[in-house]
Amino acid sequence: MAQNRRSTTPAKEAKLFRNNRSQAVRIPVEFELPGERVLISREGDRLVIEPVRKPGLTALLAQWAKDQPLGPEDDFPEIDDMPVKSEEIF
Repeated sequence: MAQNRRSTTPAKEAKLFRNNRSQAVRIPVEFELPGERVLISREGDRLVIEPVRKPGLTALLAQWAKDQPLGPEDDFPEIDDMPVKSEEIF
């Protein structure tokens, strides 16, 4: 998760405030992140905030395979594979 990052936008001061029992930060518009959730981690005295990315198709299929593995014991019904009838379309 932690990678070498190069800042392409100059640092900007932001306001901290309380939201119930949590501390929150107002993120300036030029630092907006996509989505509705973030990952937060600490690197020394720095906090790193990064968007939670939706998993790609490969990760989704891998998760499905882990949740519902298919094997030789799975019983699949026999399906008649009939040829398609030709149709006159013009």
